[in-house]
Formats: sequence, C-alpha cells, structure tokens
Amino acid sequence: MNQVSAYRSLETRFRRLAAIEGASSMLWWDQAAMMPAGGAEARAEQLAELKLVRHEMLTDPLIRDLIEAAEGETLDEWQRANLLEMRRRWLNATALEPRLVEAWSRATSDGEMAWRTARAKSDFALARAALEKIVGLAREIGQAKGAALGLDPYDALHDGYEPGGRAADFDPIFARLERELPPLLAAVLERQSRRPKPVKPQGPFPAAKQKALGLKLMAAAGFDFEHGRLDESPHPFCGGVAEDLRLTTRYDESSFVSGLMGVMHETGHALYEQGLPAAWRNQPVAEPRGMSIHESQSLLIEMQACRSRAFVEYLVPLLRESFGASGPAYEAENLYRLYTWVQPGYIRVDADEVTYPLHILLRTRLERAMIAGDLAVADLPQAWNEGFHALTGLEVKEDRLGCLQDPHWYGGDFGYFPTYSMGAMTAAQLFQAALGAKPEIPERLGRGDFRPLLAWLRAHVHGQGSKVSAPELLTRATGRPLDPEAFLGHLRRRYLEG
Repeated sequence: MNQVSAYRSLETRFRRLAAIEGASSMLWWDQAAMMPAGGAEARAEQLAELKLVRHEMLTDPLIRDLIEAAEGETLDEWQRANLLEMRRRWLNATALEPRLVEAWSRATSDGEMAWRTARAKSDFALARAALEKIVGLAREIGQAKGAALGLDPYDALHDGYEPGGRAADFDPIFARLERELPPLLAAVLERQSRRPKPVKPQGPFPAAKQKALGLKLMAAAGFDFEHGRLDESPHPFCGGVAEDLRLTTRYDESSFVSGLMGVMHETGHALYEQGLPAAWRNQPVAEPRGMSIHESQSLLIEMQACRSRAFVEYLVPLLRESFGASGPAYEAENLYRLYTWVQPGYIRVDADEVTYPLHILLRTRLERAMIAGDLAVADLPQAWNEGFHALTGLEVKEDRLGCLQDPHWYGGDFGYFPTYSMGAMTAAQLFQAALGAKPEIPERLGRGDFRPLLAWLRAHVHGQGSKVSAPELLTRATGRPLDPEAFLGHLRRRYLEG
C-alpha cells in the first residue's frame, strides 16, 4: 500500500464521516428545537441509522491498515495531529458492537422526548424507565470502552467528552472547590447583606424584543449570521456544524437577565466553532479540543466578558432603547450588581459564578454513583434533593427544579458535567492571559468591541482545533497548566473586592 495514498485515503474517508456526523447534528438540533412531537419515532430511526452507517465506516478493517501505513510516512505537524485523532476515533469505535451503537441511539432519542414530557409535568416517574435504560447502556458502553482503552467505565465515558481527561485529574481540584467555595460564598453573602440590593427592572420584556437585542449582542461579539441563527428550545444549546451553527435560548418575559446571558453563553460556543481551522475543515484535527475548552469559551464570553463592568456600561443604553425604559433600575451600577448578584438557586443555567460549581459537584457525584451501580435510578430524586440541600441549604420541592432540570442524562451525556467547572477555571485563566497580552480589552468591551479579545482567542484557542491536548493548549496560551487559583482569585476580586 502506498504510504502517501494511505494518509490521503484516510482524509477522504474522514471527510465523508464528517458529512454524516454533520447531518446527524442538524437532525438532533431540529429534534430539540423545531420537531413536532409526532416526529419522534421517525427521527429516532433516522439518527440510529446514521450512527450505524458512521460506525460501520469507522470500524472497517481497512481503516486500521490505512492508519498503520500512514504512520510510516513523512507528515507535517498538522497531518500528524490529524492522524492521531483518526486513531483515537477508530479505537473508540471499534470498542463498541453495532448492536450497542444502535441501542444507544434509540434509547437517547427516546430519553430526550421522555425528559421533555416529564419536565413539563415536573414528574420524574414519567422519565424513570427511559433513564434506567440509558444508565444500563451507559455502563455497558463504559465497560466496553474501558476494556479497550485501559480505563475504568466512568473515565472511559468522560474521555468521550474530554480526550485524555481522567477523574484523577479533576478530583483534587473539585475537592479544593468543595473546601473553599462554602466559606467564600458565606463571605460574599455577608458582604452583599451590607449593601443595597439591585433594583430589578420591571417587565414585561417581550420575547421578541429580547431576541432582537440578543441578535445585536451576538453581532457585536463577532457571530457570523451567514453561517448560523438563533432560535428557542426548552434548554439552551449550540448545535449544527461550523458552516451552519444553530443556537437556542429560552426567554422569561418577567426578566431579561437569563435570556440575554443565555444568548451570550451559546454565542461563546459558536464563536469557537466558527473559529476552528478552516484549512482542516471536516477533518478530526479541526474539531473542538474537548468540552472543557468548549465550555471555557462560553463561560469566558458570558461570565468574564459580558458580566464585566465595562460591558454593562455598553449594555445600559441598549436595554433602555430596546425596552423603552429608564430610571434607577437602568443605571450602570445597578445593572452591574444585578448581573453579579450572588444567590443560591435551583437552576444551574441561571446560577451565578460562585454557586455554579456547587451544581456541578452534585451532578458529578450522582452520575459517577449511577455508573458505578451505587445509586439506583429510582433513588435519584431523593439523592439529588438531599445532596443539593447539603451543598446549598435549599429544599427541592419539585422535580423540574431538581433532577429534571437538565436534559443531559436523558440524552446520554454521562461524563460531561465535570467539564463545566473545568471550563469555568480554564475561562478565568485564559481571560487573565488575554488581558495581559491585550490590556485594551476592557475599554473596548465598554464600546461593544470584542475584536481584540476575539483575535487573541482565534490565535491561541479557536485556530488550534485539536492539534494539541487540552492541557498543552492551555499551557501554550497562558504559560502554565490549569490552576484553580485563577478562578478563585477572579471570584474574590469580583465579589469581595470589586
């Protein structure tokens, strides 16, 4: 077999795989945002068939032969990184039988629809059977991948979202958060108690006007509307493909805070996707470098940039114009306190920066227990409610405020949750480095100009794709490995000193 043709042949095959993955992603977006309930059965069939086709292509014995042949040829840095990613995908695919791939696709499609019904009625019992099936399959997948990769089942699942990531990496970091966040939270709440509460702007705030303002903010951040759009869904997300990104949010007409920040959070995800290396489009090396980096981009835009004093100064006149309002509630200092007000609450996506990691600590603990077989799905609501009370002091009285608030587990995302807090810490460290390199960023954000920040991210994060591992990417961009002190220091400065 000719070595050059082996690598080129692999590129051709993975380009076809990318097309199939892209089609699946668009079908999944439609299912979550637009599809009528009656289409669920047909959509589950379509997604299952596409995943089977992808699995068959990726596990073709010729792929192994081509990889082995290509490893012997002279490749440049990007080609070598691309080949490593091809091998990683091939190893993960060959660990699973087609039967398991099909069963997983159908179960997660059914689980997503069961979650919607159960959440709307705040009744976990309506989704329990679907989740039990998913958990059983997740264990089976974790065991199969673990056997192939030399990992325990949970690490094997986590590796699917964070290549190379292990529980041993985040356990000590999470232990530090669990030690240091409660006293930090107590200090923040005590400080807040001595200061005036922010005045909440009075609605209603029509969803159409919130969306129009959200589109303006997306444009200011640099989102390319020739290659994406904004819609609504029960749970905000960013899906699709780099050339056609689909963002969603949800609106509360009594408050614009959550909807607008949801838009900017998803815009952070989208900017990352739109900035991936175009020269390697449809190759594995041009894919995002794991979910901790992906989540860092959404949290960097939402939390680090868009909740800064500078950006709020820019936002004030836009809010006044959009909602035809004025007065003390629309003063910059008041809105800054509103956007940085710390208050333990039930809903993760609405949580402030200080309490957000507590949500992740709980979910990580629970999903690990379910995968290990230490927590029965039937006992999830009670375990959630007890754990949430222990971490926040709040009593969960409705399933929709507890174990039904996220679709992740019902869509099969086991091993994903740790990347949210790893992403928050990564975001703080990246933003700190960006400010050091481009000190003009805050002043420019105050004018709604994201270009200096976006240019730095394009060079150091987005444009790197999957060329290097997440730890190496962060070290190259910031000069050091992940350091939780960057995040904790940010919290102290913003909430105790600012």
